[in-house]
Amino acid sequence: MYRTLAQRYPDAHCELDHRNPFELLVATVLSAQSTDVGVNKVTPAVFARYPDAHALAAADREELEALIRPTGFFRAKATSLLGLSAALVERFDGEVPASLARLVELPGVGRKTANVVLGDAFGVPGITVDTHFGRVSRRMGWTSEEDPVRVEHAVGALIPRAEWTALSHVLIFHGRRTCHSRRPACGACPVARWCPSAGLGPTEPAAAWKLLTDVPPPGTVPPPATMVGS
Repeated sequence: MYRTLAQRYPDAHCELDHRNPFELLVATVLSAQSTDVGVNKVTPAVFARYPDAHALAAADREELEALIRPTGFFRAKATSLLGLSAALVERFDGEVPASLARLVELPGVGRKTANVVLGDAFGVPGITVDTHFGRVSRRMGWTSEEDPVRVEHAVGALIPRAEWTALSHVLIFHGRRTCHSRRPACGACPVARWCPSAGLGPTEPAAAWKLLTDVPPPGTVPPPATMVGS
């Protein structure tokens, strides 16, 4: 199933814009209860004003809150960003550590955020269990666990460690583009034949294609009726 999904989403990647580990860490904290698109609209101004941990640790709270307000929960996020930046300056000379144990010690940084940073900024394999990853892995029958850490360990036991970061992107892409929470596009899903949850959404290709939020690579999903024989 993973190999098939990887062919369906050959460009699966982290959709948070960043240029270095610090920017990715900040963007990931801001992405909680927000969309990557929304975060990407905010971070250019944030990074221009606070280019590193030293600058962010010295930020004026009101100014920071005003910049990140569109991402929601801006007061709590400001607290996390100020706290983690101060911790980076005090403990790591302003540099983001490439260690899960050290990352999760930072204020507002959990395993999900840490694995995003490790995988995409440092090349350290990690599984990022967000809402999409958890939903898709349960629907496909890979695990019945609800707790994100247990999901991480259960799925990690099925897939080689070297693939964990790519796997995370592929399943998140699938959750955002095809396997939606309310109406999954089952009739346009490349792994429906193996999926125990197939049928939760429309199974006719023509109806399912209308639910897709991207254009699939040719030959990777069942074509809608209007394309058959064309």
